[in-house]
Formats: sequence, C-alpha cells, structure tokens
Amino acid sequence: MNIPRFWRKINNRYNLMGTKCENCGQTYFPPRNICPNCRREGEIVEHSFEDEIGELITYTIIRSAAEDHEKETPYILGIIELEENTRLTSQIVNCEIEDVEIGMKLKPVFRKLGEQSKDGLLFYGVKFSPIGKEE
Repeated sequence: MNIPRFWRKINNRYNLMGTKCENCGQTYFPPRNICPNCRREGEIVEHSFEDEIGELITYTIIRSAAEDHEKETPYILGIIELEENTRLTSQIVNCEIEDVEIGMKLKPVFRKLGEQSKDGLLFYGVKFSPIGKEE
C-alpha cells in the first residue's frame, strides 16, 4: 500500500493501525502488503498499536515550518520505537523543548494535525506525549 492511499483510509488515520506478519511476527507502520522478511510466505493482517508505549530514539527541533504551520514552531519531531520494535516518525506534544530526552517513554494521543482552510475541514491523527502528560 502506498503512503497516499494509507492516509486516505479513515480507520488508519484516526487510529494507530499498521500490519503484522502472522508468519514471523514483525509489525509495520505504515502498513505493508508484503512482509520483507517472509516475502510471499508471510500472511499480512491488520494490527492495532493503540495504547502501545514507545521510546524516543532520536529527535529534532523544527524551528522553520512549512507554510500554514509557522504558528506551531518550534516543535519536537521524533522517531519513536514502539514495544513491538516498529519505528515511526511523529510530533512530540505536551513536552517543553528543554525537557525532551532520548529514551523517554511516550504514549500515542489523538490531536489536530491541520486544517484544509480557515473555514474548512480539520484533520486529526496520532501524535506522541510523555507518559503522565497525555492530556
């Protein structure tokens, strides 16, 4: 499944959904159609990462954002490794820049990602927050 098609799937967009190979047990986010380990021998099924704890592997501070996101800067963007060894990139929320540290434990939270226009649709999805600061 290509990335644009993945984000059009509402269930995946509003939940942290990926895939899992039933043959080797490896999980993937974004979802894959074929397991790179097992190839055609693998059986790919939908997998929910909901409420799974993650660990911050590395991060960067975004100080110059894309158009329409200037008001959000500076913000933290990190690579998070979930309990099942799947890594993904996400914004870290509810954390001051001076408090972010590699190895901190994170939990997925539902947040606004953007908007179509001033009076248009709002887009929501998953970001990550330090454990104990999910609100």
